[in-house]
Amino acid sequence: MCRMCSWTLSVSSALAGAPVTVKPAALIGSGMTKLAASKAYKQAGIKPSDAQVVEVHDCFTTNELITYEALGLCSVGEGGKLVDSGDTTYGGRWVVNPSGGLISKGHPLGASGIAQCAELNWQLRGLAGKRQVGGAKVGIQHNLGLGGAVVVSVYRKYGS
Repeated sequence: MCRMCSWTLSVSSALAGAPVTVKPAALIGSGMTKLAASKAYKQAGIKPSDAQVVEVHDCFTTNELITYEALGLCSVGEGGKLVDSGDTTYGGRWVVNPSGGLISKGHPLGASGIAQCAELNWQLRGLAGKRQVGGAKVGIQHNLGLGGAVVVSVYRKYGS
């Protein structure tokens, strides 16, 4: 627990990397995301359905849909249906990218992961203002280095 604050978060992370030579499909990181998510969920003792808020590396719209599938938010090929169902926004099963995502920030290379981390911390501490996800206790962060590495982290509000 932070001595200067009345809040605490626990973070579980997993990293998965790709070989130097990758097949084109691996460039979007789907396989690496699935592996890293599996490890992070196991380490944190959660399922994707336990989260209320998710920050994903939405560098391209199609990549966001594929990431939903790789994170286990839906089955493979169902990312579009997940969005259409309303389950990725306020009032749905998760709120994905309440910060507006990377594209809304101009996709700042190198700063993307820190922005996601800050957003999830604000969400779990109840400090996200108009973006606040009600009752947020568990958050999932997904970040991608195109063709090279994926990090999936699980944030949990202390005592949750």
